[in-house]
Amino acid sequence: MLKALALNCTLKKSGAPSSTDRLLSELRDAFAGQGVETEALRVVDLNILPGVSSDEGPGDDWPRVRQKIVQSDILVLGTPIWLGQPSSVVKRVLERLDAFLGETDERGHMPSYGKVAVVAVVGNEDGAHHVAAELFQALNDVGFTIAASASTYWVGEAMGKTDYQDLPQRPSNTAQTTGIAAVTAAHLARLLKTGAYPPIPKG
Repeated sequence: MLKALALNCTLKKSGAPSSTDRLLSELRDAFAGQGVETEALRVVDLNILPGVSSDEGPGDDWPRVRQKIVQSDILVLGTPIWLGQPSSVVKRVLERLDAFLGETDERGHMPSYGKVAVVAVVGNEDGAHHVAAELFQALNDVGFTIAASASTYWVGEAMGKTDYQDLPQRPSNTAQTTGIAAVTAAHLARLLKTGAYPPIPKG
């Protein structure tokens, strides 16, 4: 069975309702139909210290998160939109993933090589494509592979007050997009498990 790690980068601690959590739960269900087991972490509950190394010292919870990323086949970043931008929490995650650039093995592979990235975005304003583009570029820079149609999202009416978690039922377009992301990410993850990237040329 493939393993996915979903990092919920909401600004709300566990116990508080989260639209990001709802969308990630729906993605988890879609993944289950593809034979993918998903573990979710709410990043704001952890003490992820600022920095760009894999271990920033005493009290840093990132090494445990990093281990779970390395042990997974698929990494999902879920974020709300704030001021048209991805959350500060997901930006902290990206900063810590920067350490992968200096952690290549004898083949020139970063720890993320062979792992697939998926993005889930919610918000009450336009900007889902912008946020996904920012996250995908960063994830690709640090070695993750992006599957076809590997993002799902929902945005409400501009200047509206309705959250995704408050919708009586999920929109059919979001449901379809979530299902597509699960199918393509799981398929690519299986291919990469059986056919690793070749060694990276030096010089």
